[in-house]
Amino acid sequence: MRIALYQPDIPGNTGAILRLAACLNFTVDLIEPAGFDLSDRNLKRAGMDYLERAALVRHSSWEVFDRWRREEKRRLLLFTTKAQTHYTDVSYTEGDILIFGRESVGAPDIVHEAVDARLLIPMQKGARSLNLAMSAAMAAGEALRQLR
Repeated sequence: MRIALYQPDIPGNTGAILRLAACLNFTVDLIEPAGFDLSDRNLKRAGMDYLERAALVRHSSWEVFDRWRREEKRRLLLFTTKAQTHYTDVSYTEGDILIFGRESVGAPDIVHEAVDARLLIPMQKGARSLNLAMSAAMAAGEALRQLR
């Protein structure tokens, strides 16, 4: 399985997700441009020594990433607050890509239009959003629970 990050803003979240991916054997697809330098010390601090073990694939743009994933015939599942389907109500497959938008603004319409499904992590009324790394961990955990 894979976790895709669409133009992430916060290096600490990306580092934590890379650490998660290294521990769970996921690949992380980073769709550029990121809102920080990938050599950022916060990225390194959050990822710790796991960064060397993490499988990271950088894509220079959304178009490059989307072309690649379509050629690979991979299903793309967007985690968003603009969804109806709960993330626990979908059946995950080994080739899925779990995609997350920017921390500041989420995913743009072009991403929403391209995905195979939009998934919601339900929250209490009035809550805006969860931390990106927390959301990725919840999504990865549910996918692994179903598949293993």
